[in-house]
Amino acid sequence: MFWDKVAGVYDVFTHVINRKASLGMRDAVAALIGSDDEVLECACGTGLLTEAMAGRCKHLTATDFSEKMLLQAEKKCRAYGNVSFEQGNILALDYPDASFDAVVAANVIHLLDEPHRALSEMHRVCRPSGRLIIPTYMNQNKRGKTNGFAQAVGEASDVFKRQFTMESYQQFFRKAGYANVEYTLYKGRIPCAVAVITKE
Repeated sequence: MFWDKVAGVYDVFTHVINRKASLGMRDAVAALIGSDDEVLECACGTGLLTEAMAGRCKHLTATDFSEKMLLQAEKKCRAYGNVSFEQGNILALDYPDASFDAVVAANVIHLLDEPHRALSEMHRVCRPSGRLIIPTYMNQNKRGKTNGFAQAVGEASDVFKRQFTMESYQQFFRKAGYANVEYTLYKGRIPCAVAVITKE
């Protein structure tokens, strides 16, 4: 699996190549988490957000499809007793309806063949008045040109299923039936837009 292969070097991208956007996204997401929140993180990767949210919430369940990504995230969170790690598939979440106060899925929507199915699953396990927090890389500029780094990764693998601009990202949520979405863009080598939906 591609993500198992890159787990050991993925932090070079988040902490060096795209540091500015990564840190902005991390701090923004952490600020949305409350001390009484039970949080589900889908596609936690190597734990950039996991570590930031762990010290702020009541309990955090961090999941990823890649076992090696999970191992990297778990190493970063050894000091936290309120975090559990589980291998999981965002397209079929193994949790009852309305289980979490916040459901977070960072930089995974653009990798999925069925992104609306993932969004539906996140919505299902989120409690009423809870939050869906979905940061995603904007791999295209306004002229529709793909970011150079993203293009190189795409040529080396088939992981990117779609490229987003802010306009197409907003269209994605409107198509899924969400009209009231808050967006914040964090600039960097590859900008990252954080979408926040409050479940009615």
